Parts: sequence; C-alpha cells; structure tokens
Amino acid sequence: MAVITTIQDLKEIYQRRVPQMFYDYCESGSWTEQTFRENISDFSKLRLRQRVAVDMSHRTTATKMIGQNVSMPVALAPIGLTGMQCADGEIKAARAAADFGVPFCLSTMSICSIEDVAAHTDAPFWFQLYTLTDEGYTDRLIQRVKDANCSALVITLDLQLLGQRHKDVKNGLSAPPKLTPKTIANLATKWSWGLEMLRTKRRSFGNIIGHIDGISDNRSLSSWTSEQFDQSLNWKKVETLMKKWGGKTILKGILDPEDAKMAVKLGADAIIVSNHGGRQLDGALSSIRMLPQIVAAVAGNCEVWLDGGIRSGQDVLKAKALGATGTLIGRSYIYGLGAMGQKGVTKALEVIQKELDNTMALCGHRDINDVNRDILLVPNDFEGHWA
Repeated sequence: MAVITTIQDLKEIYQRRVPQMFYDYCESGSWTEQTFRENISDFSKLRLRQRVAVDMSHRTTATKMIGQNVSMPVALAPIGLTGMQCADGEIKAARAAADFGVPFCLSTMSICSIEDVAAHTDAPFWFQLYTLTDEGYTDRLIQRVKDANCSALVITLDLQLLGQRHKDVKNGLSAPPKLTPKTIANLATKWSWGLEMLRTKRRSFGNIIGHIDGISDNRSLSSWTSEQFDQSLNWKKVETLMKKWGGKTILKGILDPEDAKMAVKLGADAIIVSNHGGRQLDGALSSIRMLPQIVAAVAGNCEVWLDGGIRSGQDVLKAKALGATGTLIGRSYIYGLGAMGQKGVTKALEVIQKELDNTMALCGHRDINDVNRDILLVPNDFEGHWA
C-alpha cells in the first residue's frame, strides 16, 4: 500500500485507476491551458515568513463559512460528472465532507441526483445552479433544492457559453462513455473502475434525465445542454434567481472587482473568486492573483472565497492570508475520490488540514482566524502592473 503524504500521491493513483476521458475532463483547461496552469503555479510565487519562539500549542483550523461551522476554511467545490470518476461519487464525497466537518456542493451536472444525495447523507449540503434558458426547469430545480433542505445555493455566473476544452472534444466526453474502439481499449485497463460502475444504477445526469420533457437519455441530453446555457444572463436575472431561492446565496465565477461590487449590491452572502478552474476564459489571471483586488473591492460587505489551483494546505493558508474567508477544492478531492472512493476524499482533506495546521504554526499562528497578510512575502508585481 502506497504511503500518501501529498495530493500528488493521490493524483498518481487516480490517473492509473480512472478512464482516460474522465481523467482528461478533470485535468485540463480551455484552449492553451495557460490559466489552468497559472492557477497552480502562481501560489508558488508567494513566500512564507517563518517565525520562531512563539507559542504554537492549542492550535485550531476551525472557522465559519456563511455562518456554518467548518473544521477548516475549505469546501468541496461543485464538479460535474463526479459520479463518473467513482461509482456513486457525489454521495461518497458528501459523506466524507460531512464526517470531516466541511461543506459539500452538488453540481447541476452531477450523476447522483439531489434527492439521491439527500437520501444517503445526513448533513445539509449546498447546490450549484447553472443559469439556463429553460425557466420552467430552473424553477422546478430550485424547488427540488428546497425540498432537499439544501442550506445554500451557489449560482455559477461564468458559464454562459462553454469554453473550448480540446481534450473533451477529442475524447467524445459523455456519461456513460460511448463505446468506441479507443474507449473500449482504455476501459479494458480500468477493470476495478468498471466493476464498481456495473454495480450502480447511477450512470447518467440524475438532475436532468427524467425531469425534463423529451429528455430520456444522454443522446437527447447532449443537444439540450448545448442550447441551454443562458447567453443573455445579466444581473437582473441573477437577482431574480436569488429572490426565487430566498436563502443563503453564493455567486461563483467572479474575477473582476466591478463584478464583485455588483454581487455585493445584490446581497450575496459570499462570492467565489474563480475562473472555473481555467476551463472558461483562457488567458485570464489566476484566481489567487485576482483575490486581493476583489477583497479590497468588497470591503468586508460579504465573504470572499477562492476557488482554483489549491493543491495543498499551504495554498489554503496563502489564500486566507490574502483575505479569503474560505476556499474551495475541486481537483484535489476528485483525485482522492477516483483513487480510493470515500476514503480517498477523507485522505485528501487530511493531507490539506495537516499541512495547513503545520504551516500556520511555523508562521507563528495558532488560530486560522488570526492569519493575515503579515505571514506572506508578496512580490511587488504579483497583482500585475498593466498599461
């Protein structure tokens, strides 16, 4: 049994175990993948200040995200197709998150449905909503979220149209995978994944199939989704969605200070600084580089979280030091899920928390809520000086 000490260790197991098309779906960005890469690499430009001869006993990483107690400032981000990375993946991830004391967010494009996850978990979870043109479906979806007692709605704003992801196009990404000669050859090497998939009934988009007239299988789904992202989305429509929901609302996909100010004006409880994991606008700045400007623009009027590029507890600490109230991890927990199922998600969270706790102490702090920019050495040009 391999000794797992980093998220990279989980990623290597994940790559061996999961079919190529689903690995590529997770581990890719749009176009040249510049933003996807810099989401990760820009964290390394921030250096840490070591402090000594300070009391490091009785440490805590516990805090709150939109009033919810969390064991560390981390939530599991909404990821489409999670149930294709591991059988019943959303249920397993939600259970691991609840046991660890961090929030889980279910994607509109999940394999396990809202009702499935609610029936197989005890803790309330969040739900991520795409802005779609089918208003009737959206209204029914919001009602289903209410019926499942979800505690917050995460509205994704940066997917009005789909970024070009070359690997997904070339792989013919689908759920379940289309059985082409190339796919069959790859699946033959992933027998443990295949055996688990054969044992579950959950192999298509549970929030969509059977919930829309005329959508009964994945062939009709693909044409529906290609037409459904609302390219006419504006702030008025966002406000309408927030009113229909009526509960705690998080706006995801903010990468500009002016958009952050609009989110505050609408009364968002939190905003997520995110470029969709580098999967939408390639060439945009990384989330961590944009974070300080957005924190300044919000001026404490709502919580600011960071999504994108987090692969360690040090990354979480750096985001916290630059003003983030919380963070979201996506690929980091997917690596664990694909590698070892629910235990793998738990292992990913353990790895991140241990490094967060240890690094925080070596920077001279005992409480994550007291961490600030003083622990960092930030390059003068980190946020960029643009003409």
